[in-house]
Amino acid sequence: MGIYDFTVKTNKGEEKSLADYKGKVLLIVNTASKCGFTPQFKELQDLYMEYKDKGLEILGFPCNQFAGQEPGTNSEVQEFCRLNYGVTFQIFEKGDVRGETAQPLFKYLTQEKKFEGFDKSHPIAAKLTEALQANFPEYLEGDGIKWNFTKFLIDREGNVIKRFEPTTNPSDIKADIEALL
Repeated sequence: MGIYDFTVKTNKGEEKSLADYKGKVLLIVNTASKCGFTPQFKELQDLYMEYKDKGLEILGFPCNQFAGQEPGTNSEVQEFCRLNYGVTFQIFEKGDVRGETAQPLFKYLTQEKKFEGFDKSHPIAAKLTEALQANFPEYLEGDGIKWNFTKFLIDREGNVIKRFEPTTNPSDIKADIEALL
C-alpha cells in the first residue's frame, strides 16, 4: 500500500484519487480554522504560490478532533481559508485524523513517519505540551497526530519523507521542499 492507493473526498464530497498527484511533491496537512496555529495557512499559501509551478501541491484536511477547533461545515471552512488567508490550494472534506475513526490516509501517514517530539524552540511548544498533558494526555501516547497543522512531506514517487509537527512553521521546511523539487 502506498500514498497513491488512497482516495479522499473533496470539500464538495467528490472522490479524489491521490494517484492524480503522481509526480508531484506533496505537503499533506491537517488543518483547523480556530487554532493557535491557524496563521500557518498564510505560510502554507506562500509556499504553494512559490513552488506550485515547480511541482508542489499542498493538500489540507480540516479536522475537528482537537478541542473542537474546526466547527464549520466544509463550505464554511473553504470560505474561511479563502477569505482570511487567500488559500488556493486544495482543502478536502473535514474528517478525523487520529484514533480508530481516522481517515485511512492519516493512519498510513502516521505508520510511515512516527512522532519525534515538538520543536521545543517554538514559542507555543511548552504551552501545547502542558495543554495536552492536562486535557488530552492520551494524545501524547503513540505516533498518532498530536494536534492541528501536523505536516507530512511526500516525494515525487509517493514516499513519505518527513513529518513536521505543528511547532514547525511551514516557512521552516522550504529547504526540505526544495530538495525534492
